[in-house]
Amino acid sequence: MPNAHILIVDDEPDIRESVRDILEDEGYSVAVAEGAAQAQAALQARRADLILLDVWMPEMDGIGLLRHWHAHGGLPAPVVMMSGHGTLETAVEAIRLGAYDFIEKPLSLDKLLLTVENALQAHRLAQENARLKREARALFEPVGDSAYMQALKAQARRLAEADGWVLISGEPGVGKQTFARYIHGLGPRRHQPFIEVNLATLNTRQGAAVELFGSEGGGERIRYGLLEQAHGGTLFLAEVADLDKGVQTQLLSALESQSFVRVGGSEPVHVDVRVIAATARDLAEEVRAGRFREDLYYHLNVLPLRIAPLRDHAEDIPQLLEHELRRAQEQEGVPPRRLDPEALVLLTGYAWPGNVRELKNVVQRLLILASGEVITLAEARQALGAQGAHVPEGGAAIARERGGRLTVEVELAQPLRDARDAFERAYLEAQLRQSGGSMTELARRTGMERTNLYRKLKALGVKDSAQRDDDEKDW
Repeated sequence: MPNAHILIVDDEPDIRESVRDILEDEGYSVAVAEGAAQAQAALQARRADLILLDVWMPEMDGIGLLRHWHAHGGLPAPVVMMSGHGTLETAVEAIRLGAYDFIEKPLSLDKLLLTVENALQAHRLAQENARLKREARALFEPVGDSAYMQALKAQARRLAEADGWVLISGEPGVGKQTFARYIHGLGPRRHQPFIEVNLATLNTRQGAAVELFGSEGGGERIRYGLLEQAHGGTLFLAEVADLDKGVQTQLLSALESQSFVRVGGSEPVHVDVRVIAATARDLAEEVRAGRFREDLYYHLNVLPLRIAPLRDHAEDIPQLLEHELRRAQEQEGVPPRRLDPEALVLLTGYAWPGNVRELKNVVQRLLILASGEVITLAEARQALGAQGAHVPEGGAAIARERGGRLTVEVELAQPLRDARDAFERAYLEAQLRQSGGSMTELARRTGMERTNLYRKLKALGVKDSAQRDDDEKDW
């Protein structure tokens, strides 16, 4: 496994050095220790991916060290025991205490390398399985074939190849984590860890520092922080704007030097990580307000990626809905479901203020509410809840802004009069928003006389007479 760090613990210098030479020739990073005390110091200096541990050593033997780790939170890494005087009882005890395997001395070169490779691979698979179970969701390419999504995914692929730090911004729920995983999965670190932390959940400075940098001391087992766990791979910092100001300084120092000191520790720990940060807030504005360090902002914002809200590329909504329905069928074993045309029109016309995250939640509700194979308009409206009451019945018109141009899309499966009313309502509501609520500006933008404009707004239910602004006092 590339970049794996292996610790050899053996009291015989010749064996330590010969095994070190063999493993380094295979491309592994190696540290050595002649006993339990040096092994603990080596683990404090750097987290190991695998430990080769001799059974018979002075002071504390290998089985004793296994027992110590087992009693203090578990093994710090997969362990392969080595012994020239092993017995069946010793091997059984080692396995019972969590050792991956037991090999006899004199060591066979082929068996040693095969055991090391298998142990590393088994540990990596166990970590991956645990992560997949914990997240309970599939990893996939961002869904959407619109021109916007195609361009966005092309940009993400370019960022992946660059291997630089990325700052992803966008409203809550637009899929920032999905794109972070997409970038990691396409980049040169794709076979290394992807470690994520939501900084909004770390509500104390101490908690954030321990989570990111780890801790040691007090006679307890070393806690490896997320930066250390991400060594060789990618660290995803979600909601980076919420990071404590003091921890921002520590993080900046760590990113600049690629090293840090654990909380309670004294020796620097060196790491090689790619950072992808995400925020729903305007970090430049946070800098101006004094809540975010300017130097950290520029350090993170090497490769920016802005994700537009779902309402700005609503043509992807049908595909997203179909994808989520199919995913639920394949992964959760729910019966097949499909949307009837009216339900699809309703959901496509909905503004989705919670973006893709809200869409996924609504699909989950639809699967609970649906009474048959076809999801009806009434069930779709019920799944939207209170928001659904404000979405017009079939025949809605949708106003969108793309590339600075305002457009209105109208459902054609309706009488001409209904289509015209729907168009005018969507058009005037959008123009009113663009005008900042000013009737004078709205009249200018629409080319309508103000008295006729006001009557039209009232007839369509766009604006109530009690909401006239100051420039209407001459009416």
